[in-house]
Amino acid sequence: MSNKATHMSASTEHLHAEDPTEAVTKSIPVVIPLAGAVLIFLLAFIAVTVA
Repeated sequence: MSNKATHMSASTEHLHAEDPTEAVTKSIPVVIPLAGAVLIFLLAFIAVTVA
């Protein structure tokens, strides 16, 4: 009986543990456009400096 209880508590802990991948994917819709904006700004700055 105690083995069954241990198994259930272990599976419950596994369900409540947050996956690192899911933690990162929540911020991707914000991070990728910001990175794109910074990249465009840097490329435009380099083009104006070279010209």
